[in-house]
Amino acid sequence: MRWFWIDRFEEFARCRRAVAVKCVSLAEEHLHDHFPGVALMPNSLVLEGMAQTAGLLVADAIDFGRQVVLAKVAGCEFEGDPIPGDVICFEVEIQELTPEAAFVRATTSIAGAPHGTADLTFGLLEAGTVVPQIFSREEMMRWLDQLHLFDVAQDVDGSPIRRDRLADVDFGG
Repeated sequence: MRWFWIDRFEEFARCRRAVAVKCVSLAEEHLHDHFPGVALMPNSLVLEGMAQTAGLLVADAIDFGRQVVLAKVAGCEFEGDPIPGDVICFEVEIQELTPEAAFVRATTSIAGAPHGTADLTFGLLEAGTVVPQIFSREEMMRWLDQLHLFDVAQDVDGSPIRRDRLADVDFGG
């Protein structure tokens, strides 16, 4: 089973920043298992949402040419825990991008109030050599469509990023 910690993109500026949201629902199983009787989303899963948002931004910035693997989390802090009904806003910004790594600043907010921050480092690994393929091409494209990525994605020059731009990408297969 795969877990997705973002529901949709609201902003996607290629090679720069992305904004995504997660709607916390009482129907989610992990809310009941974490602390029985107290429905809340553990911040470790919020961190995973930050990483998924940032990972897609970084993967797109390098044309999905390498596998993007979370290597380090630094300076991670949260204020409180999300509860059912909350909408978590993930904002990520690429600070530096090298051939071997990406450095990203991630923040979260709930109802406009600051919630969390983290500095994320991603290793950019040669596709298929170190980490097994996670998504088939069809699965990845379906996920990007469901996240409404192509509804909001902009290239560095401000033009829309079209779905067919990824026609020849194998997503690490």
